[in-house]
Amino acid sequence: MKEYENSLRTFLVEMPPLIYQVEGIRVFGRTLRSFLFSTDIALLRNTNADAVMAMYPFSTQPLIHRSLLQAADLPIFVGVGSVGMSDEKVVSCALDAEAAGATGIVVGPQVSAEMITRLKQHIDLPLIVTVASPKEDLERKIDSGADILNISGAQETPGIIRTVKEKFPYIPVVATGGPNDASILETIKAGADAISFTPPSIAEIFSKQMEIFREQL
Repeated sequence: MKEYENSLRTFLVEMPPLIYQVEGIRVFGRTLRSFLFSTDIALLRNTNADAVMAMYPFSTQPLIHRSLLQAADLPIFVGVGSVGMSDEKVVSCALDAEAAGATGIVVGPQVSAEMITRLKQHIDLPLIVTVASPKEDLERKIDSGADILNISGAQETPGIIRTVKEKFPYIPVVATGGPNDASILETIKAGADAISFTPPSIAEIFSKQMEIFREQL
């Protein structure tokens, strides 16, 4: 395949090639196979991922997702609904993300089925619902309005995917691929439709760059 590169984007955060074995999830005319799990603007501006899953462990702040959406040149799925947030604020943040140009909304496993239903009544975007344990009531979350499941169950991820695909074959699944090619391949074989990938930190990328620069001296 012919390829264009320039000196400013030499150090792209590239998705593991194995990821592109998955079928992908079609969203607004685009096939998404790889999701970068990050809220770092510098990373999302320098990656070949198909989309970004922007979640963070703090209270949802519209300023954060607006900044990401303004900087992005690829689809962003915005996380809303942290522990302790009122239902009204969760809906407000989701509406703000939709108005700012988000491609979809992501909620964590702590979000109730009632909240999922309420979000679907207010937004006209795909809703990704995170599943972190095989003990969760998957049927209730799907019936409440989940459009896509985000399986993030650590070592139990492949097993959860198999359960979902056996009971709910129609629901698209994006799943964490894990730390290496072997774990990514296991997740794909379990039936994931797309893979989310946690990139190296800026510090780790800088370290690799400095090693290269020192070798060139």
